[in-house]
Amino acid sequence: MTRSKICGLREPGHAVIAADSGTDFLGFNFVHGVRRQLSEERGHAVISEYRKLRGEGGPKLVGLFANQPLEEVNRIVGQCDIDLAQICGDEPLDYLDRVDVPVIRQVRVRADGPGDGAVAEVLDTVSAVADRGHMVVLDRYQAGTLGGTGLSFDWDIAREVAERYDFLLAGGLSPDNVASAIDRVKPWAVDVSSGVETNGVKDPDKIVAFARQVRRSDEAD
Repeated sequence: MTRSKICGLREPGHAVIAADSGTDFLGFNFVHGVRRQLSEERGHAVISEYRKLRGEGGPKLVGLFANQPLEEVNRIVGQCDIDLAQICGDEPLDYLDRVDVPVIRQVRVRADGPGDGAVAEVLDTVSAVADRGHMVVLDRYQAGTLGGTGLSFDWDIAREVAERYDFLLAGGLSPDNVASAIDRVKPWAVDVSSGVETNGVKDPDKIVAFARQVRRSDEAD
């Protein structure tokens, strides 16, 4: 069964819609200076209200961080009752080991083709993370950004990685193409943010449609 993650949530109601649609992971962005950033206070308020509306259980909550002090990450994880931390910056491997909750490490993939060198580079990075017991999300590399560009990379690279490792596939996914991505790559999970937005705001209809397409892909198999 392919799992799904709706990322960049900023409103409790959108989180409830994603949960009710069968999403497995809900992502809340605490990275400084990005468009979807939640302050620590706002994140706590959004997550607390979501839990009041939805109750216990349901999707795992993921906090996104990048190049932030470990103490800050662990404080937010604890105060906001977050289940996993997605680490998206240039943090060394030993940093990941000291996060208080399970980690999803972002690995950014260059878009210059699926040559043997590109595949080997990604596999080496994924292996180093997975061997320490952490999860991986593959996203598109773009200079000057930390991911979340809404752009895809060559899925042939992801398909080769999927033959050896479980990972979340991100980058340019939407309700229109996620079924094709699942069929081609066979990832453990798919991850979307801008692909379920309209004019930069989460769109409930697109959230529901994305989750529906993921379920239909599994049923087709």
